[in-house]
Amino acid sequence: MLNQFLPNQFVKNIFEISPDDLKKKGIKGIITDLDNTLVEWDRPLATPQIIEWFAEMKRNDIKVTIVSNNKEARVKSFSDPLHIPFIFAARKPLGRAFKKAIMQMNIKKEEAVVIGDQLLTDVLGGNRSGFHTILVVPVAQTDGFMTRINRRIERRILNWFRRNGKLTWED
Repeated sequence: MLNQFLPNQFVKNIFEISPDDLKKKGIKGIITDLDNTLVEWDRPLATPQIIEWFAEMKRNDIKVTIVSNNKEARVKSFSDPLHIPFIFAARKPLGRAFKKAIMQMNIKKEEAVVIGDQLLTDVLGGNRSGFHTILVVPVAQTDGFMTRINRRIERRILNWFRRNGKLTWED
């Protein structure tokens, strides 16, 4: 049961995910969370580094769709200037938004990765839907109210993984 929360891969930040590594795995599309995955949850716009990361993916023919549980105004104001497709109010970990994202990108599930900073939404949702999941360290040390609750639960799950030798990365 708890294995549903175990990501396939762990990286410190989004910039450790390169198009070359993705292409070697047959990946053609990225489903990524927004808040605390790409930028801090309270940062309205993309940083120059994130803009370049998106551009690098595009140059390498890797499609990106932002899938967020946040409201339309938040996700739209971040995504529109970058011309990145998005799905808001995704209700992760439910699978509907993930399926919608691969349909929009016109790729197969096996050709996509799910990237996010939360076990209870991104990793669980991606794993339950059969995607390769990548967990990133949250960009910010602070979170919104609901995410703070999730983080407490996540710490318990991560501690269980540690005790049972399931973690292969360092904190």
